[in-house]
Amino acid sequence: MGAELFLVRHGETEGQSSIRYHGRTDVALSELGRAQMRAVAATLAPRGFTRVFASTLGRAREGARLIAGESAPIVCLEEFAEVDFGLFEGLTADEIRTRYPAEFERWNRDRLDTAYSYPGGESRSAFRARVEQGVRRMLEMWDSDEASGDMRALVVAHRGVIRAIVRGLVKVEPVIELGSIHILERAPRWRVRDLDITSHLEGLEVRAGGS
Repeated sequence: MGAELFLVRHGETEGQSSIRYHGRTDVALSELGRAQMRAVAATLAPRGFTRVFASTLGRAREGARLIAGESAPIVCLEEFAEVDFGLFEGLTADEIRTRYPAEFERWNRDRLDTAYSYPGGESRSAFRARVEQGVRRMLEMWDSDEASGDMRALVVAHRGVIRAIVRGLVKVEPVIELGSIHILERAPRWRVRDLDITSHLEGLEVRAGGS
């Protein structure tokens, strides 16, 4: 039985996820973000999902609801919450540089080091382990389904989470813009179907960055 995994990054938020580092901060989707999620829904409408997963944070849960529909059961996984940015929460890169110059310098120097920890927040290694545990839970639930035919799951989450999932399953690094779609398939091993799909967002204001 084939399996397709559709990963969608939530849309723009009221707190400007495009420029601010909202990790664990629970900010709602903006009207632009809702329009981006509706555009995703229109693109994925022909597909039925045997499972729908989302981060526990509101921007992802609302995104999943807008995409999957009001009646779709959504499984929210705490492991798919964005990384805790600690002192950097809610700030832009320029604000971090101004308020915490020493930490900003260390962040830019060591941010790819698995031992790096956000000041007052989460370490990269702990975040990666958390997301990996979430992937295991997700796949156990998904694989337990007794649906016939092709199986399709939707995950609506955050940039860091989607990057960690894709890296863990297929060893590549997608860009992951707001509202972007990423498709992996398992037949029998995980492989890339398509990454960084944003054509559905044409005509909408789309920015990269954030969480």
